[in-house]
Parts: sequence; structure tokens; C-alpha cells
Amino acid sequence: MKITDWTSPQAGRLPYTYDNFAKAKVFVFSKWCESAVDCKLTQPTDLSGSCKYGSLFMQYVFGGTIRGHYEHQYNFINGRLVDLSHDAIDVGRMSNPYLHEPDYFVIPEFQVSLTQCSPRAEQWAEEFLGNQRVRPN
Repeated sequence: MKITDWTSPQAGRLPYTYDNFAKAKVFVFSKWCESAVDCKLTQPTDLSGSCKYGSLFMQYVFGGTIRGHYEHQYNFINGRLVDLSHDAIDVGRMSNPYLHEPDYFVIPEFQVSLTQCSPRAEQWAEEFLGNQRVRPN
């Protein structure tokens, strides 16, 4: 199995700004809700459970790295911690949501999980970028 280094810095395609973050959050939440409908799940009230998709999406759009541990993944972009699901109920219940365990990212089962989430997150990113009026980097 090929190991992907999700924690390596990637170039972004859109500048990270608070305004772009807000737009991304609304967009990902709408996609998260659509996914729930497609899977016949309860409609989500926040981005709980979406951190793999959200962190991949953010890396595709804004660049940076993915960080995290067994409970939660988030991004580090331009020297700052960025978490699309920072206000989700599941994140609020964690004792240390921003712990970074780099070795967790090489566990084969986690590699498979992120690899399986990646196509959907990339599709969301492409759609989001296509809707933006801001010129990509």
C-alpha cells in the first residue's frame, strides 16, 4: 500500500481569509447535509463527524497540512490552526481536540480511511472553487 503523507504542506488554490473560511464552512455543511440525506441518516445540526472530509477539503482549497489524532483532524494553514468543525458538538466534548500525533497518520487503517474520503472531499473542493469569484492562487 502506498503511504500518503497527509501532514506534508500542500499549496492552496484559494487564499485563506476569514471570509473564505466562512464561505467554506457554509458550503461543507450543505454538502455534509446532502451526504446524510443520500445515506438516509438523520439530518446533522453541525459538522460533528465530518472532520476527515473537512480537513481534506480545506487542504485541497487552502493548502497547509492536516493534523490530528484518533478522535479529530484539523488543518494548519499559514502558521495557524484552522478547524472547520471547531464549534461542532463532538469537538466540544473532546478533552484535547488539537493534539497532534503524526504517527497516527501512518497507521494503515487510517491511511485507507482518508484515501476513501479523499475523492468526495476533492469533488466538494472543485465545486466550491468553481463557485468562487475570487481568483485562485
